[in-house]
Amino acid sequence: MTMSRFFANVSKPILETSERLFFKAWELACYGGFLVGREAAKFMLPRAKGTILFTGATASLRGGKNFAAFSSAKFALRAVAQSAARELGPQNIHVAHLIIDGGLDSPEIHRRLRERGVDVAGMPSDSLIKPASVAEAYWYLHQQPRDAWTHELDLRPFAEGW
Repeated sequence: MTMSRFFANVSKPILETSERLFFKAWELACYGGFLVGREAAKFMLPRAKGTILFTGATASLRGGKNFAAFSSAKFALRAVAQSAARELGPQNIHVAHLIIDGGLDSPEIHRRLRERGVDVAGMPSDSLIKPASVAEAYWYLHQQPRDAWTHELDLRPFAEGW
C-alpha cells in the first residue's frame, strides 16, 4: 500500500491489521487533528476568540467489525476535542466535534462505490451528504453565541442506517 493511497478509514480484520497500519490510522485520524488543533489554539488564544472544529465519524462513537484501527483513532480524536473544549472554552475558543455519518457526495466516494458494484447513477440524489450541507453545519457552529455552544453535532443523510 503506497502512502498516496492510504486512508485512515481502513477496514481490516484485527488479525490482519499490522502495527504500521494501526499506527498510520491513528497518526492520520487523531494525531494530525491534535497538531492542527494545538497550532490553531496558539493563534486564537492571544486574540481571545476562535472556533476549532474536529471531524469525526460513526467510528467516533462505536467500533465496527474490522475497524479497530480507524475506530480507535476516531475515538481518540473525539477525546482530544472534548479535552480541548473544556480547556479552551473558558478562554472564548469554541471547540466542536462533528460526526459525519455517511459518504460525502464526491468523485472519490462515487469511485469507491462503483468499485463495490454500487449503481451510483441509480442512487437517490440525497443519499450522500452534499459538501455544501457539511459547510453549512460548520458555519452554523462557528456562528453560535457563547450561551448555546454545541460541542457535538451528527450529520447523516436520510438513507444512512444508524
